[in-house]
Parts: sequence; structure tokens; C-alpha cells
Amino acid sequence: MSDVSRGAVVIGDALIDEIRDGYGVRELVGGAALNVAVGMRRLGVSTTLIAMVGDDEPGDHIREYLADHAVRLVQSPAPHGSSRAIVTRSSSGEPEYVFNEAAQRRSIRYGDEARAAIAAADVVGVSCFPFDVPAEVDALADALGGARLVIDPNPRSGMLSDRDEFVRGFERLAAGASLIKVGADDAALLYDGDLDALRARLRDLGASAVLATAGSQGAVLEAADGVFIAPIAALPGAIVDTVGAGDATLAAVMAGLAGGAPASDAEWQAVLDRAMAIAAATCRAEGGLLRTPEAMTAAERGGFGS
Repeated sequence: MSDVSRGAVVIGDALIDEIRDGYGVRELVGGAALNVAVGMRRLGVSTTLIAMVGDDEPGDHIREYLADHAVRLVQSPAPHGSSRAIVTRSSSGEPEYVFNEAAQRRSIRYGDEARAAIAAADVVGVSCFPFDVPAEVDALADALGGARLVIDPNPRSGMLSDRDEFVRGFERLAAGASLIKVGADDAALLYDGDLDALRARLRDLGASAVLATAGSQGAVLEAADGVFIAPIAALPGAIVDTVGAGDATLAAVMAGLAGGAPASDAEWQAVLDRAMAIAAATCRAEGGLLRTPEAMTAAERGGFGS
């Protein structure tokens, strides 16, 4: 891999997570794309987030949070205000989300500033994007040009209006992607639940590499150079929650690709192993902010959002 990176762009959602549990109600800045952008910046990659953010108090919190983490924001208008997710826990402990109208009707515009950022980036990531809206997919495809593309479809049942259309839009862009990240939840919601079959399908479509994550079963990364496997990383401390684990994984892999594609089996394995260690560290604190194993014992610096 090259040691020189021109930075990254992440396109997708930015929102407020309103967490309701036995401790009460509290708000954290979140969103999958936002978490990836902030995570990459924390890993040393200059990053721009292209997302819809409202001109309201929640939007001010999102902008403040991104400024605190030195992530540049190119924002699209939000006629319904800033996006919000009400987060509760299922009986099994997994997070469940209910999204407001703004999140369900999210839309992204690509003006001169956004297009210039995309053209200048070494890698462009897309996460939690409305692939089930053809006009949004058309606009994204036009803005991307020849960018090196990384996609995490990250569908949310509360945002998904048309599963078949989502799959069509996602696969349209997946065919030319440098890397696609999919998880067991994606396979269950969009396909037949067979993650290995989904990995093979995406490679057959033309994706250069596919990262498949399966929670406690670890991850498999398939590329032209081979198939690489990593278990979940064993770190000290209890798992606090799994919110942001997938975003941290994606941020770590994108950071590993920012200077160019890995040039050897050893480099691919190192990228995957590092991503799993970062995901494990992120699970040991509340919220989606990326943590590294090295910083687990350090004092939290704004770690719980603005």
C-alpha cells in the first residue's frame, strides 16, 4: 500500500440517537456514515462527510460533534429537520430503532463542493444510503464518477420502503465497488439469510473484495488475492454494547485502503485483524464512537458525544 493518502469521503446518514433504557433517556450523535467518518478521522485519515443535516438544534449538535472531531461536513438541505432514531433494547439485548420522518425521507444533494470532495478523495464510502429510491441512486452514481468505492448497504427496517428496489439500487453500484461490507443482518433483511452465498453473489457481480461480518463468529474478507479470516478479538473488559461495531470495522478497513489496495496476503490479513481489534474496543464503551485497543485505558475525550 502507498503511504500517501488524499483522504476519504463518506456519504450517508447523520442523526441523533435517542437512547431509552433503565437509566433514562439520553441523546448521542450518531448515524452509520457519521460514525465511519469520525472513526476514520480518529485513525488519522482526513475525512469529509456528505449527509443531510437540519438547520435546528439537533443539527447544531451534529455539526458541533463533527467539528470537535475535525471531520469536514458538506450538508444537504433537510426540509423535515434533522434525522433521529429512538433506540431501545430487545429482550435479547440487541438495539431496536424507530426513525422519525426526516430519517425515513432522507435525501442527499451533490453540489460543486460535494463533487470536488469526491473527486479529490482516495476512497469514498457509502453507508446507510436510500438505495430503494432510484433518483437517489442515479444522483449518487453520477456524482461518484470513477471514485474507488466502498459500500456498506446497512439497511434499517424502519427506513426500508421497498426491499426489492433497495437490492437493485445496491447491486447496481456494488458491481463496480472496490470493497463491500455486509453482515448477517443485511443477509437476513435483504436476501435469504445465507451470508456466504451473499459474499459469493457480490463477488460474481464484480465487487473487487467483500467483507462479511457475522458477530461472534468473526469476519471473512474475500478478495482477488484470497480469502482471509479473523475471529472476534479478545480484549479485557466487558462488552457494553455493540452499537457502532460494524461502523468501526468499516472505518478501520477503509483507513487500511486509503493509501491504496493491500499488495500482499499479509497486508490484507493485517487490515482485517486490525479492524476486528478496533471493533472489539468500540464495543467496550457506549455509543458508536470508534475506540482503539491502545486507547481503552486512556481518559475518554468527548467519548460520549456532544
